[in-house]
Amino acid sequence: MNEQENNVPFFRFEDLRIYAKAMDYITWLYEKLNVDFENDNERFLVKSFLKSAHNIALNTAEGSSRNKAQFLYYLKMAKSAVRECVVFTEIVKNVGLQNEEDYEYSRGKLVELTKMIGSLIASLQRITNAPEGDADMDIPSTPYPDELV
Repeated sequence: MNEQENNVPFFRFEDLRIYAKAMDYITWLYEKLNVDFENDNERFLVKSFLKSAHNIALNTAEGSSRNKAQFLYYLKMAKSAVRECVVFTEIVKNVGLQNEEDYEYSRGKLVELTKMIGSLIASLQRITNAPEGDADMDIPSTPYPDELV
């Protein structure tokens, strides 16, 4: 096996920038929310926040192995998970588990993720809804738009 073959991911979702950005966000959250919990409510809040962040990456990964219609469904679920994270970002700031700088960073990353997911959804919908005679002309060589890979 040559070196180029070693660099090719086995799983399609590993090529998606959305997946990489979601993983970066999860890592950042673990670093920033690694606090000593004063009570069970804080522990539950952070665990729920992390679960929503995980769902962005998990739904992207799961959907990528499906047909286009199912991939669209999973991407919409990932976008819902982003919205959950927006709410959790607001809550953790309001209860003092996150400072203003981290709040702004989190919101910025979530805006970026939702735009990227929305672009991929729109691209897949254009491909899916292409007239039958033009279908071959509109489908890129990769199932994902260049700006998202």
